Amino acid sequence: MDVTQAAGEGRGRHLVAGEWLEGESTFLSAPASGEPRPYAVGSPALVDRAVRAAEADFVAYAGLSREARAAFLDRIAAEIEARGDAITRIAQEETGLPAARLEGERGRTAGQLRLFATHIRAGDYLDRRHDPALPDRKPQPRPDLRLIQLPVGPVAVFGASNFPLAFSVAGGDTASALAAGCPVVVKGHSAHPGTGEVVAEAVLAAIRACGVPPGVFSLVQGGDRSVGEALVTHPLIRAVGFTGSLRGGRALFDLCASRPEPIPFFGELGSVNPVFLLPAALALRGGAIAEGWAASLALGAGQFCTNPGLAIVLDGLPADRFAAAAAEALGRVGPQTMLTEGIAAAYREGASRVASAEGVRPLLQTVPEGRNATPLLYEVEGERFLAQPGLAEEVFGPLGLLVRVRDADEMVRVADAMQGQLTATLHLEPADLDLARRLTPLLVRRVGRLIANGFPTGVEVADAMVHGGPYPASTNFGATSVGTLAIRRWLRPVCFQDWPEALLPTDLRSETPPGPPGGAAW
Repeated sequence: MDVTQAAGEGRGRHLVAGEWLEGESTFLSAPASGEPRPYAVGSPALVDRAVRAAEADFVAYAGLSREARAAFLDRIAAEIEARGDAITRIAQEETGLPAARLEGERGRTAGQLRLFATHIRAGDYLDRRHDPALPDRKPQPRPDLRLIQLPVGPVAVFGASNFPLAFSVAGGDTASALAAGCPVVVKGHSAHPGTGEVVAEAVLAAIRACGVPPGVFSLVQGGDRSVGEALVTHPLIRAVGFTGSLRGGRALFDLCASRPEPIPFFGELGSVNPVFLLPAALALRGGAIAEGWAASLALGAGQFCTNPGLAIVLDGLPADRFAAAAAEALGRVGPQTMLTEGIAAAYREGASRVASAEGVRPLLQTVPEGRNATPLLYEVEGERFLAQPGLAEEVFGPLGLLVRVRDADEMVRVADAMQGQLTATLHLEPADLDLARRLTPLLVRRVGRLIANGFPTGVEVADAMVHGGPYPASTNFGATSVGTLAIRRWLRPVCFQDWPEALLPTDLRSETPPGPPGGAAW
């Protein structure tokens, strides 16, 4: 596949319904290395143009067969892979992430697209149901009832700063929405506009190759808060996907709820992902767990939503050994470049907040400077932790807080006090099962994913994965942003009662085999 001329096609512009458009002004990127580049600033007017194009092409795109949409997703994956070197090069400059991490994330992004292609070909996501008519039923006959899941309409997606590929322009939100049959308008993240531009070029190449309506995808770069507000409040947007901060996500969530016609906001906002070390596991393999926790905590400068920021241990000699081992392991980690200056500043502020809390003691003190992060480790008694809810708030970066509890009852109280989380982990041995039985019912109500004897960083893209949880981990506890179940966010059930066979969606007709249809959806 020759992409020589396609690469760089955007040249700092917005992509709106197949056209590269200038903005009224530009902003300069702030790369971790290399020279800043100018990119067009987004505006509410551009948002309106993109959303109206998405609405205009919605019926045509939703009407494509599942096979046609699957081929489109497969082609996007191929076009991204064809631009692999260009993506890695500019993403390294913009984010400071190492090439190996970016190449792995690029593979994950292509894999997500192909997974959704396979998923919609199978057709199980349609949840087709048929209650045949019972004309002779007494006292009232039953009509013929058929149910199917159908796309909701144009979807807004916000690119995430910490995953410039897998959670950004063509990441999981975009892939699942396109798979469902929904056009997507992406607000690009200003931390990696060049990366987003090259990925948008890949999507446009797939649109042209597959003959897909161009309004199915748009990328609006940069812009101030008014751009995001214009996107989520646009009357033609039917749902929103967001990964980012609690503060920003909550503001957008409130805008979605206050619209004249409210729409669902699927936001993944933040989590401390507590790790509970039960007594037998702590005594038997506390050193190994400390090494694993430190590695998970410092991975990618701690810039993962599944970063395990809390470790809860029973106070005593095994806890002392665990603390020493964790501090030693984190002490071997050097400075790491953070994604943006703003994230680095927020990390320093969060560290200061934790360090100044009552009863908090340092176990490893370093001095994060500039855009670099260095690991920090603190400890606090369980009673002090429970009295200061702010200690359970996320610090985005490689900061760990060790919570020492007096006994099993206090560990249970800590679990019971937790807000919604993406994950919770138990390290346990057979002798710990009784305590684990007490903790599990509490944690089930508070998390989307429970992990035994592992660490939460690393979210498998699979059918059974849940990446979400009760608020504030996410704004909708019934949803996931990773895995094939993510497609459910962009669908709604529709029932057809006594509807003429010829007017039913192709996938709902009696003569339609369960495999992928060859023709249009209607």
